[in-house]
Amino acid sequence: MPFSFTSEQKQTWLWLAIGTTLIALLVLLGPVLTPFIAAGILAYALNPGVDWLVSHRLGRFSMPRSAAVTIVMLLLIAAILTLVLIIVPVLQKEISLLQAQLPHFLNTLNDSISPTLRRFGIKIRLDSVGLEKLLSQQLATSGDEIWSALLASLKVGGLAVLGWIATLTLIPVVMFYLLLDWHPLLKWIQHAIPRRWINRTLCLAEEVDDLLAQYLRGQLLVMLVLAVYYSVALAISGFDVALPVGIITGLLIFIPYIGFGLGLLLAIVAAMLQFDGLHGLFLVSIIYGIGQLLESFYLTPRLVGERIGLHPLAIIFALLAFGQLFGFVGVLLALPASAVVSVVFKYVRAHYLDSSFYNQP
Repeated sequence: MPFSFTSEQKQTWLWLAIGTTLIALLVLLGPVLTPFIAAGILAYALNPGVDWLVSHRLGRFSMPRSAAVTIVMLLLIAAILTLVLIIVPVLQKEISLLQAQLPHFLNTLNDSISPTLRRFGIKIRLDSVGLEKLLSQQLATSGDEIWSALLASLKVGGLAVLGWIATLTLIPVVMFYLLLDWHPLLKWIQHAIPRRWINRTLCLAEEVDDLLAQYLRGQLLVMLVLAVYYSVALAISGFDVALPVGIITGLLIFIPYIGFGLGLLLAIVAAMLQFDGLHGLFLVSIIYGIGQLLESFYLTPRLVGERIGLHPLAIIFALLAFGQLFGFVGVLLALPASAVVSVVFKYVRAHYLDSSFYNQP
């Protein structure tokens, strides 16, 4: 007797094929979806603030959602501009001081290192004259290669800059419309779910939402603690720019490697300008080494990992895995995405343990 599919099975296979095609299309359109994904993440984080403004009446008047969205987005832009206004003056001050103090620092470093290097037969002088001579020799021997590489990088870099400008311009536009129609969009998604799965899907979504909210609170707490730690530690060590550098390092710690690296670079430059010899660099290495250990082995596992139910080893694996699969953006989204995966895995495991495949002897 030939095998035939029922009408329900045919519909199931049809919708599975359509869903698979849509997922493949989304993968192919990955670069185009970047501003939409970023805007969606920001809208998810900012929507509670919009809902709070809409729900709180001013006398007999309630705030329109469009006005609440505008206020929340303006506050976000103001916070970003404040961070930029903290970073840029510090960078300008340190770069100008670095240009003036670099020859003195190189001479001091040369006096400290050159005797040790001569014992191993290495004769090198770290001063402005020596560096200028070295650069002139490199430019003279490989000028054509440098110019061709520079022109190629400018061409590629120019296109990349235009892409980043377009993305940054599109993100606030998409975020505004997402926040404006957030609840109708959620209802539209809810109505698209098959009725047989609706209750289980809603329970899963509520648990994921609670987990992500705990993650955001934990991450904000980590940033606050580290900002206080770096500011206080640098101030105790006598750094003049302790407060801005500490705040920058703490607030940007949510960007793996980049935030910590920028704060470390600013602290190193400040140490070179303010202290003689290697004393300042030694202080920076101690402060930032302890800070990195504190963040990696205590704060993130305790305040973020435990809130989302992830073991420290799972956090490390998630950072490596998502970074390998999706690059820098994957590192940013590793913890919240792994939190979602952990919730789904818990439901799949419970379904597996209740199945006849597991229980049948």
